[in-house]
Amino acid sequence: MKYLVLIYSNPRTWGHPAFLRATEAQDMSPQERDQMSEQFETLLKEITESGELISAEALADPVNTRTVRVRGGVPVTTDGPYVEAKEQLAGYFVIDCETPERAGEIAARFPDARFAAVEVRPIMNLSAPEM
Repeated sequence: MKYLVLIYSNPRTWGHPAFLRATEAQDMSPQERDQMSEQFETLLKEITESGELISAEALADPVNTRTVRVRGGVPVTTDGPYVEAKEQLAGYFVIDCETPERAGEIAARFPDARFAAVEVRPIMNLSAPEM
């Protein structure tokens, strides 16, 4: 089953990797930040070698975002995502693993989960009626 792992970050400290930009990470020692980076690299290597990692992308700063809504047949474009959000989507990973528990296990190992949200969502297979 494929899962979308969504990484959220605070737009005030935007940058990649997002977990190193978090205020809490900035308060850590350089050794602690290096350890988090090593853990992240270990996770990426593991899920790449196991074939569970399908793709991953970092997203640009939310100030570059445009939101489009069509109301009454008229498209309206506004700058940015919802500005009242404390956390905004920073990037995503598509993984393919056997169980939702494994997807959750992988998500919990992202350093970002320490400081912000990491969301796991099954990707619908349009031929799967259970979705």
